[in-house]
Amino acid sequence: MTLRRRERIHAVLAKRQKDLTVLAEEVHKPHNLSAILRSCDAVGIGTVHAVKPTGGVATFSATSASADKWVELVVHPGVAAAVANVKATGMRVYAAHLSDEAVDYRAVDYTVPCAVLLGNEKDGVSEEAAALADQHVIIPMLGMVQSLNVSVAAAVILFEAQRQRLAAGMYDRPSLSAAELLGLTREWLPRWAVSEEVEPALTGLTEDID
Repeated sequence: MTLRRRERIHAVLAKRQKDLTVLAEEVHKPHNLSAILRSCDAVGIGTVHAVKPTGGVATFSATSASADKWVELVVHPGVAAAVANVKATGMRVYAAHLSDEAVDYRAVDYTVPCAVLLGNEKDGVSEEAAALADQHVIIPMLGMVQSLNVSVAAAVILFEAQRQRLAAGMYDRPSLSAAELLGLTREWLPRWAVSEEVEPALTGLTEDID
């Protein structure tokens, strides 16, 4: 394991946005969930929440480009429990849902702790989930179709969140604690590399963060 690899892992983790996440409600097509995870990794999201009818985890598609290795997927038994979980950490919930109260997805503040709630491929966000959300957002559509594929919608909204957070300087310093950075670095490095020889280098990675 080279120093360059360790530095790459640290650089990625230092930009992880601890207070930004996605909540996927019953997104049951593996390639869609995989694509959402890939977009999450791209904008610095380290944890994604999912609600599935069976309570299981979909088999990941190759389209994720192995994003499931770098993004934690937390599965919840129901949407109420999932929303309660993210709100308990102080996050607002923005549901991609067409309603009378919905606003343009670019009109909300993604620099606050928040979760983007997305519904499944057929029915979208459920009425239960919509009622639990703090705000409904929509992506304006100018063509004949009324909605985007769920994974595409996720990417559109998440890159707006990234734009706002970049402008606010939120990627300039880690949101993870030094202990979290060290712990995740250890998880990401192959087990064979975490030895007495490598340990001092890992510890040094967090010295400039405290």
